[in-house]
Amino acid sequence: MTTPSITLYGIPNCDTVKKARAWLTEAQIAVQFHDFKKQGVPADLLAQWVVQLGWEALLNRKGTTWRKLDPTVQAGVHDAASAQALMLAHPSVIKRPVVVWHPNSSHAVTVGFDVPTFTQALRG
Repeated sequence: MTTPSITLYGIPNCDTVKKARAWLTEAQIAVQFHDFKKQGVPADLLAQWVVQLGWEALLNRKGTTWRKLDPTVQAGVHDAASAQALMLAHPSVIKRPVVVWHPNSSHAVTVGFDVPTFTQALRG
């Protein structure tokens, strides 16, 4: 199996990100890590992820960041544009990790950590 060019986007102290990184390390898969807190959310990539996955899949409505938002702000998220604006302003509201597996593939992006999904993505 050839090692694809993989970038994992997230926050280093997120438990799910830690699990995903540990699994990839154990599988001896080289990964580039993009820290949303330090490096921000790439707006152009976020737009692509929304097209590929849907904004609902990317928006973490169960997390602490979402729960701490004012109910008016929460109610204002009703479509892709409003969700993207919120995710750019509050990167912690994005479900993690977002993984870009094969930059030139149409099925290049996953969100969250799931061993079968990661295994399938590595196979291309």
